[in-house]
Amino acid sequence: MKVLVIGATGGSGRAAVAELVRRGHNVTALSRHGSSLTGPQVRGVDGDATDAAVLDALVPCHDAVVVTLGITEPAMRVRLRGPSGTAPDVRSRGTRTVAAAMRHHGVRRLVVQTSYGVGGTRARLDLVTRLVFALVLKPQIADTEVQARELHASGLDWVEVQPMYLTDGPRYSADGAPDAPHITLDGSIRERKVSRRAVAQVLADAVERDDYVGKTLSVSGAPALTSPSRR
Repeated sequence: MKVLVIGATGGSGRAAVAELVRRGHNVTALSRHGSSLTGPQVRGVDGDATDAAVLDALVPCHDAVVVTLGITEPAMRVRLRGPSGTAPDVRSRGTRTVAAAMRHHGVRRLVVQTSYGVGGTRARLDLVTRLVFALVLKPQIADTEVQARELHASGLDWVEVQPMYLTDGPRYSADGAPDAPHITLDGSIRERKVSRRAVAQVLADAVERDDYVGKTLSVSGAPALTSPSRR
């Protein structure tokens, strides 16, 4: 398949590109510094995900689009001063622009990474996380809520992926195998932390699997994780 990954140079975007390539897909990687990812099976493109002209040029000839937009600056700085290099509504505006281009060009599969704790999983948050969302991440969570609504109303074959706290890993299961994601449809979780590599597996699955269409996937980590034994 030909897959367009938007927000491709962030942690989740890079992991998604790597996983899609590992599975044999051809990837177009869009971000402000997307050309840094050019390599085998990857075409990196520098561009703004909120620019309709950029999306109109890239979306045709792709089978699916994966959106991993976000603000990579420190959360407290963003809360106090706003982001310096990214639009504060990049998630919702980018997703809206992508969806419009997809509808125009007849591309159906849209996979979007949001955040656990928006929409239907909001009620499952513990008190500490609620406070963090309200005091530190309020603008970003508000934009993610809008992003999720834009996705659900897109009229496309959408899949929403909601990871718990993301880590860069690597993490391993008790038998030394790479971290595997725990996926639910009812919002239940296991480990609160999950590696970006594990979430990338879910994003790639959502590109490939028809049974995920129209669903919100909650993604957490495996229940018992240790370092791999040395042999």
